[in-house]
Amino acid sequence: MNRYSRNVYERAEIEIDRRRLEAESEHERREKEICDKYPEIAKQVTFLKSASSQVFGILKDGGDNYVQKIREFSEKNLKAQEETKDLLEALIGDRDYLEIPYTCPHCKDRGVVEGKRCVCFDELLRKYAAVDLTLESGMKLHDFSEFRTDVYPVSGQYGNVREYMKTVLESCRRFAENFTPESGSLIFLGRTGLGKTFLSSCIAKTVSEQGFSVVFGPVSSYLRKIENEHFGRADSDTLSLLTNCDLLLLDDLGSEFKTSFTESVIYEIINSRINSGRSTVISTNLTNDLIDKTYNERIVSRLTGCYMPVMFRGEDIRHLTRNF
Repeated sequence: MNRYSRNVYERAEIEIDRRRLEAESEHERREKEICDKYPEIAKQVTFLKSASSQVFGILKDGGDNYVQKIREFSEKNLKAQEETKDLLEALIGDRDYLEIPYTCPHCKDRGVVEGKRCVCFDELLRKYAAVDLTLESGMKLHDFSEFRTDVYPVSGQYGNVREYMKTVLESCRRFAENFTPESGSLIFLGRTGLGKTFLSSCIAKTVSEQGFSVVFGPVSSYLRKIENEHFGRADSDTLSLLTNCDLLLLDDLGSEFKTSFTESVIYEIINSRINSGRSTVISTNLTNDLIDKTYNERIVSRLTGCYMPVMFRGEDIRHLTRNF
């Protein structure tokens, strides 16, 4: 089964090419900068650039001692490389300044190592496939600046919800801005209309803009896709994308149609991500009691033991904002 679309492959190839060309361009800029400023390094660079043509000349001339000549030239070449690095260290404090600054040192931004796809290329495939999966879900992404705490009341049945939701907002902002794939997992709890999906979308946007692979969408939609793929009605691998992306945000847990298959998939997603140390954000309208009644013990134990709960309080803000 082909896990990625042609469009995803093409975007990954374009990004790999862009990285390589950008690295080579930066290398040329640095080389010109250094050679213009330091003639002693320029001399070494000129010699090193002529290495291949000099070796070719030795091979072309032949002779009984051509092997010895190549060995001597190689030693001279290595010495020139070390002298250049020593000069760079002494003059600018960076002995590797004239190395080509590839994003991936393993494949040198070519996407392939020894005939196999490089890890960096696989990461790009996951990233762009995650983007497509989020777009397919129809979920809109938002900025934290759009989240309005002024619509929450300062007094009433739930107390000063406005101040409380400011702390929730800042907590989510810190999570997103300081994100790493090992940042831990959150579960947003609270009644419908309190901002859980909105803040999830803010986290998704902020983290994806940092270059991480992010999938954000409703649980029910992804479960339908996985079921169709499992039974051969679609050709993709949504489950792999959900378990392997850097950050997964599952919206509205508990809204899905429950079967033994969907429950096993939910468990696999949650458990796989916990075992691999990947971060997940889950939002649900279910109370803790309803979570206990809705899911089996294995799922409940992981949600309660491995996820940091974030409570959303107040009344449905969609009703409150009608007056704004």
